[in-house]
Amino acid sequence: MILVFGKTGQVARELARLLPDADFVGRDRADLTDPAACARVLEQAALTAVINAAAYTAVDRAETDAEAARLVNAAAPAAMAQAAAALRIPFLHVSTDYVFDGSGEAPWREGDGTGPLGVYGLTKLQGEQGVAAAGGQYAILRTSWVFSAHGANFVKTMLRLGREREDLSIVADQIGGPTPAAAIAAALVQMAGRMATDPDAGGIYHFAGSPDTSWAGFAREIFGQAGLACRVHDIATADYPTPARRPNNSQLDCSLISRDFDIARPDWREGLREVLTELETMA
Repeated sequence: MILVFGKTGQVARELARLLPDADFVGRDRADLTDPAACARVLEQAALTAVINAAAYTAVDRAETDAEAARLVNAAAPAAMAQAAAALRIPFLHVSTDYVFDGSGEAPWREGDGTGPLGVYGLTKLQGEQGVAAAGGQYAILRTSWVFSAHGANFVKTMLRLGREREDLSIVADQIGGPTPAAAIAAALVQMAGRMATDPDAGGIYHFAGSPDTSWAGFAREIFGQAGLACRVHDIATADYPTPARRPNNSQLDCSLISRDFDIARPDWREGLREVLTELETMA
């Protein structure tokens, strides 16, 4: 059986569709600010793999809530990975493009030097380091700009604002790959299956939607597909200050996951169509 940390997050919800027989662990069973409690959960069942789809993702709030972010994003995953290593089962962990400083124009590769700009990125990097140091079989999946029909995300925010306003000013100098949560879940399931039979499989991998675009470009596609007449005006990051700095270059080179797991970058525009269709059925 596969154990998944997370129940209500975007990736966890998509994993639930693909893994109906998995054990999904929410806050009622393991407080993510209590790493020891998270580790104990692994000892309660016969497991084939563990996926951590839970995280502290409030990027701006993390700047003033650093200890909670550290416990959830760094200490808890490390404790989970140590418990998985002791049980000799694969551990898969979702990370982020925010471990990089966003400099340059080339897509980031797995071996490139990290340099998080804020608390969120720093704690996610610390989580990666803790997972890798646990000594077991692991996979870290760095992804970016996650969206789905559930939770808080850019697509749902744009749909709401696009219905309320005629014009929106959107950042156009941050570039990355929007990624459907459903595609992330599918990649994790495929990786977990391979790792369960191949003890040498694993490592750090990048996975993001294609083609790369700006937030403004993403917004235009959302409005176009949704049939909203809201106009998008390009602005610079400097014109939209936030408590936490965002990386300008969030492009991820995804060739390694293609080579090792035969997992291709998903077309986020098709993923967007599926999300919009799902949102219509939920309305």
